Amino acid sequence: MRISIIGGTGGMGEGLALRWALNHDILIGSRDIEKAKNTASEYEKRAREYYKDINGSIKGGDNIEIAKDCDLLILSIPYEYARDTCSRISKVVRDDTIILSPIVPMRKGKNGFEYIPMHDNVKSATEIVIENISNRERIVSTLHTISEVKLRNLDASLDCDVYIAGDNINNVKKISELLQEIKGLRPLYIGDLTLAYQIEVLTPMLLNVGIKNKIKHPALRII
Repeated sequence: MRISIIGGTGGMGEGLALRWALNHDILIGSRDIEKAKNTASEYEKRAREYYKDINGSIKGGDNIEIAKDCDLLILSIPYEYARDTCSRISKVVRDDTIILSPIVPMRKGKNGFEYIPMHDNVKSATEIVIENISNRERIVSTLHTISEVKLRNLDASLDCDVYIAGDNINNVKKISELLQEIKGLRPLYIGDLTLAYQIEVLTPMLLNVGIKNKIKHPALRII
């Protein structure tokens, strides 16, 4: 699979690139092309040293350019950039590309981390992606509750559930299979995209639990 990660030089992009490069071709995106290329080179070197032999690759490029030819496009970007980024990539992305949103609309308030749509009466990240990407069937919402620190540590088993929302069950299945390639992850389907806000809101809750109870990198598992 050819996987592009917009905002791929961040923590999530690093972890996903390192773990999926074993079997997939990864494209790391940034607004700074040189940063993307240099970061991708560092990631690929680390992946090859860790696995010794990989079937995939890690390359870097401009955020919009890497969206043009991929099977899966991951939006690893802040909430405030979602509308602009999605409107730009919708003009160049292939019709058969799956769009994955792990975007969380949150901020730190005086009482802890807050879910912005609930406090400001604005749209969820998934709703913004739907509005600005043609064909909502291609959109899948997941990866909101994963610790970037653990994801970047290739020796760590994440040992947690990851929740998925999507209208097209075949696309959900493809992403679930891809997530199962990451050690310790159990993907669980929650329903269509109208329920995606339920996944987004879990992230600020997890961060607050971790801070208030001195738990490092908290995660969720349903038993």
